[in-house]
Amino acid sequence: MEAWLNQLLSALALPEFGLSTVFVVSFISATLLPLGSEPVVFGLVKLNPEMFWPAIAVATVGNTLGGALDWWLGYGAHKVADRYSHSSHHVRVLGWLQRLGPKACLLAWLPAVGDPLCAVAGWLRLPFWPCLFYMAIGKFLRYLVMTGSLVWAFPGVWH
Repeated sequence: MEAWLNQLLSALALPEFGLSTVFVVSFISATLLPLGSEPVVFGLVKLNPEMFWPAIAVATVGNTLGGALDWWLGYGAHKVADRYSHSSHHVRVLGWLQRLGPKACLLAWLPAVGDPLCAVAGWLRLPFWPCLFYMAIGKFLRYLVMTGSLVWAFPGVWH
């Protein structure tokens, strides 16, 4: 088991695979799986400062596509489910999302609630392309602010 884990970690090593690792981790972290991509983006940028904008762009694309997957999962779940729970909290949240429409997907960057938000947008059958557009804006701004802040806050780390 330890050998397998070492092989996996070696395969995902940032200096060796760089942007492809950022893409995969950003995509997976946008799904409902608990994984954060910011440390990977920050690590790549600290090792290769000239990769700041490419890393931000690749992380944004990967995270947005993961959000799109969440949207489609929510859309599919709605098609097969008989009825959604109608507790007062759920009804209130669903009403809020329906009023905001695709713009609610600007909040897709939020920890813990952002990924389910994308799935609920699909569940509600909010328009896919506008949702994807707002997801991308929110996720881009998150990566830009988080990575830029970390690079500024820790200028001497690794270099």
